[in-house]
Amino acid sequence: MSRVDYREITKESELDLRLPNESFDVFGKLIVSRLNENWKTDIELFSEVHSMVFPNEAYQFEEMNKDGFALGAYEGGNCIGLAVFKANWNSYMYVYDLKVNQKFRKKGIAEELISRGLKIALKLGYVGLYTVAQDNNLAACIFYLKQKFIIGGLITNDYNHTKQEGKSDIYFYLEG
Repeated sequence: MSRVDYREITKESELDLRLPNESFDVFGKLIVSRLNENWKTDIELFSEVHSMVFPNEAYQFEEMNKDGFALGAYEGGNCIGLAVFKANWNSYMYVYDLKVNQKFRKKGIAEELISRGLKIALKLGYVGLYTVAQDNNLAACIFYLKQKFIIGGLITNDYNHTKQEGKSDIYFYLEG
């Protein structure tokens, strides 16, 4: 892999906001519980692995830039990773989207996008970042925990009566 450059998405590079989502493996679930104000996690591995891909977004630069910013990771001039950050009412900036092309995953790109996004969020007056991951996106959950995010919430009912019944959302927080 050649050198990766990181930069804020501008009007001139707004087409990079359309970086397509690629599939990821769903191979387990992060089991989260809370007792006496302490979060506990366990991992449940599934007997069968399947792939999943999120629908592609149609980010518009003006809309995104109004209440946030996006960072791109580039190799050879091509966007290979994207992180979208949105302003939030609390003291944490929201990591709305984070993706890296399959070919470039596990090479530190997502970590660098989070690190750079955190620095910008701190300059903007936020105390840190937060994001949400589904409990069955185990790779994402493990990634955030390895980046020193802590669990700050668990929502168990949002997917009731939907096609995604049984899933929960885990809220992760990272302070600067």
